[in-house]
Amino acid sequence: MTNDAHARPSGDAPEPLYDVNVPTPTHAERARTLVSRLTTGTLCTLAADPTGYPYGSFVTVAFDNGNPVFLVSTMAEHTRNLQQDPRASLLVAEGGSDDPLANGRVTLLGLCRKVEGDSSSARASFLATHQNARYYADFRDFAFWQLQVESIRYIGGYGRMSWVEATDWYAAEPDPLASSATGVIEHMNQDHPEALLLYCKAFSKATNITAASMTGVDRYGFEMSVVIPEGRRPVRLAFDQTVATPEEVRTTLISMLQEARARLA
Repeated sequence: MTNDAHARPSGDAPEPLYDVNVPTPTHAERARTLVSRLTTGTLCTLAADPTGYPYGSFVTVAFDNGNPVFLVSTMAEHTRNLQQDPRASLLVAEGGSDDPLANGRVTLLGLCRKVEGDSSSARASFLATHQNARYYADFRDFAFWQLQVESIRYIGGYGRMSWVEATDWYAAEPDPLASSATGVIEHMNQDHPEALLLYCKAFSKATNITAASMTGVDRYGFEMSVVIPEGRRPVRLAFDQTVATPEEVRTTLISMLQEARARLA
């Protein structure tokens, strides 16, 4: 079940200022994008002692085709736990917001088992992400372990959450703009605020606005926060085709600006 409460009105919520059916990243894509940018998390195992309580450990992690990979010591408590019971979960969460609960996070559940063989893709993926680990990767008391994802809980902040199907998780790909989105957003807000106003007035219902700022961009389109007499509201607009690079974003936004000016003229 998917829940995007910020996008679809219910009860006394005001009508959206944009078409909520415009192409938008799925929760599987949002979750895969989030984990692709994070290299640490909390690994939860079941304690090997008689209590069997959940035991949380701070770990470094990499992802191999959507499955988390860890390099752990046999002396670690979580390794001993996994040797007895492979059931585990991994929580990865982004930072950067003044309100921690507004940040995105993903919890992955499944069976975590030792990776056999020295030439596995799991090993390669981990060492590509954590190059300093090469120093101790071949120590006899260290080994690679991989969590085979079976269930995924995605929370993208307030009002955006769902259980993601495993088939959707494995089929999804991280957004190609994930590493460059911040730069695009800063550039548009600092250098082209007037263009954002024109986009809203030409392509959405947000015509009576006094200010607009870009808050997100992805392969399908971009999101803005606009100011109307009643307060701040979200607006999302779609690109006419998917994009993969900042250069493609720039070209598309210029084309949209030209069309917006023509419409408003």
